[in-house]
Amino acid sequence: MNSWKLASVVYLLLFVGLIACTKEVIIDVPTVPSKIVVEGSIENGQAPLVILTRTQGYFEPTDLNALQGIFIKGATVTVSSNGESIILDEICIADLPDELLPLVAEQTGIGVETLQLLDICVYTSFNPLSFGQENTIYDLLVEADGEVLTSRTKINTVIELDSVWFTLVEDSLGFAFAFLTDPDTAGNAYRWFAKRVNHYPEWSALAGQQKDGAYIAPLGSSFTDEFFNGLDFEFAYFRGELPNSTKEDDQNEERGFFKVGDTIAVKGCVIDRGAYKFFSSFENQAGNQGSPLAVPANVKSNIEGGLGVWVGYGASYDTIICTY
Repeated sequence: MNSWKLASVVYLLLFVGLIACTKEVIIDVPTVPSKIVVEGSIENGQAPLVILTRTQGYFEPTDLNALQGIFIKGATVTVSSNGESIILDEICIADLPDELLPLVAEQTGIGVETLQLLDICVYTSFNPLSFGQENTIYDLLVEADGEVLTSRTKINTVIELDSVWFTLVEDSLGFAFAFLTDPDTAGNAYRWFAKRVNHYPEWSALAGQQKDGAYIAPLGSSFTDEFFNGLDFEFAYFRGELPNSTKEDDQNEERGFFKVGDTIAVKGCVIDRGAYKFFSSFENQAGNQGSPLAVPANVKSNIEGGLGVWVGYGASYDTIICTY
């Protein structure tokens, strides 16, 4: 028997052997008890906003009906500060003022257009006594479905951005830059948001729509002064997008870039360390998703009795006009 016939026979025997050795493997995925997830924030000069959901199983459906079903209604949510406690009102999307929908979009990562299709409720208050103030601690108490969750956050002193600007990277595309002076006190933590407030041109499929309906925190939006305590420093950010966005400029070569002609509203925030740990660990997990080299780690929630985050934002605002 010549060599190529011998090789063919060997390969055939190996193939048959492999087939004979196959065995159906059934993986028993354990059932994990559902937990309440808190997405809550309070900002200087703004009303508190709390959204409650429940965790879903990995193989649960993800259509609009399933999405609507994870939101919790009928809870009692209380925010306390300086000896004053205020029970937040449960307000459903249909009854929510249009100006608050972008804030809900920021919290949930669900676009304003999708929110308008959902019958979900959030917890907030229009009582001026509930509005956030600098250098104030806020305690959160959630009572829902027989469970009790608590958390604490602080709105720290606002640290304003010294300046903001746009820098071209290629053609008409570029990034947003900022300059910040960090106080000489270790442990400051920050978070960056931006949104484009100009509208799509008439030739666009989204003609007439504002480019971003909500402030968006890009991946890696949170940082501390660990390496620049007390220093002046410059930093830059790419353009973020809401999860599962199908907008044309989130799919083409403009993805991640701001563009000449854009007007960018910038929100720079001071946050406390507990909130920073949540956002930092969450963003690390999101950035590592799908990587075989990623180190598994849990998101560091600051909610006792559940998951999620309760964050106080010391926010300041600025505007960037993108030009050549």
